[in-house]
Amino acid sequence: MPRKGTMIERKIFSRYLDEEMTLKIYQPENFSPLYKYHICIMQDGNDYFQLGRVATLSDRLHESQEITDTIFVGIHYKDKFDRKEKYHPSGKQHQSYMKFLVQEVVPYLDDLLPTYHMGQSRTLMGDSLAGTLALMTAITYPNTFSNVIMQSPYVDETVMNAVKNAKDIFSLDIYHTIGIGETEVDTTDGSKQDFLTPNRELNRLLAEKGISYLYYELDGPHTWKPWQKDLKRALVSMFDE
Repeated sequence: MPRKGTMIERKIFSRYLDEEMTLKIYQPENFSPLYKYHICIMQDGNDYFQLGRVATLSDRLHESQEITDTIFVGIHYKDKFDRKEKYHPSGKQHQSYMKFLVQEVVPYLDDLLPTYHMGQSRTLMGDSLAGTLALMTAITYPNTFSNVIMQSPYVDETVMNAVKNAKDIFSLDIYHTIGIGETEVDTTDGSKQDFLTPNRELNRLLAEKGISYLYYELDGPHTWKPWQKDLKRALVSMFDE
């Protein structure tokens, strides 16, 4: 089935990362510069478009008016090692990547597209390490990104401490899932890690923060099958009319 919306690509050079980055921007079918749009920025962007079927979901949910006018922006990685350097909370480029999002991507999109120019209309979405990156960026820059969708994020002591010490995050709206089968997840370094237990600990901590927060445990492993199946609920929860 052909897409009803329009996909455009833009390249920007990041001075923080010292490399050219590609933004894949999916506009809904009835896109018009006369309207204002919410922006959902997705790390693992190609995966969200291909495996998550975000463009198809955008078409359906806009047509049924289950979500407000939203533009989806995908940013991808070179390989699994580049992904870890950028998304992992201890990665060498983690801080630079967050600055890239906040100080380069957001101004670029605000200039290119008819957006609301405020944090409440910007969402960061990601799976696994990309979900971790979404959370870490939002709690560091809550005035720029007020909304987070994180599917099975990687959680370690650095993440927990960042949440514990986060200030001025009462405006955040977070959607959080983890699979009950995520007890032996293959990681980039070849080891297996339990994602379920630390995500449950993160759930307890976020629930105490007094923010808008939804948490679900999915019946599945650390794969795109449960993430894709849950994506409609995630998008409707975050972007409902």
